[in-house]
Amino acid sequence: MPRISPLETREQSTETQIAFIQHKTIYNSRITNAKATLGHSALAFKVYMQWYPLFEETKTILGARLATLFALSISEASQSDYSSAYFRKTIIDSGEDPEQLSVSDEEQILLNFGTAIAENKGLVPDEIFKPIRKKYANEEIVLFTAFAGIMIANNIFNNVIQTEIDEHLHSYIPQNHTV
Repeated sequence: MPRISPLETREQSTETQIAFIQHKTIYNSRITNAKATLGHSALAFKVYMQWYPLFEETKTILGARLATLFALSISEASQSDYSSAYFRKTIIDSGEDPEQLSVSDEEQILLNFGTAIAENKGLVPDEIFKPIRKKYANEEIVLFTAFAGIMIANNIFNNVIQTEIDEHLHSYIPQNHTV
């Protein structure tokens, strides 16, 4: 049971309704339980939806698959069943098994970075950061770090509120987790 229920349509302020319509139009995206809960504050919704342009730019640099795996590594390290289910769905829908992923050593460097950011509250050990520093430009590292930060913010929000995982994601929750 969520601590704060998603807004029903009849409860939405005009500002929230406009923000929801703009979001659905720009990103061709549904209003999930998390987004409907964020809608209690139109400003919070707008701030958290900046995840989308950060993710798009991350995908431009890394490719969709690695960007998704990066987001999954952050979500799993943040212990967010909500976000983990979303990214597991993306991976499964693309034909891969999230329990049997094949990643290169170079890809693993980025996944370790994402995991370390989430697990260590941003205190990334030098042995994890140095390979990132060698491979990526300053602009890319800043982008990845900002994306990780907003990803963690989303995960924290959903963990604190105990956002109910949307029904379309139930089959993507790992076996050892419950709805």
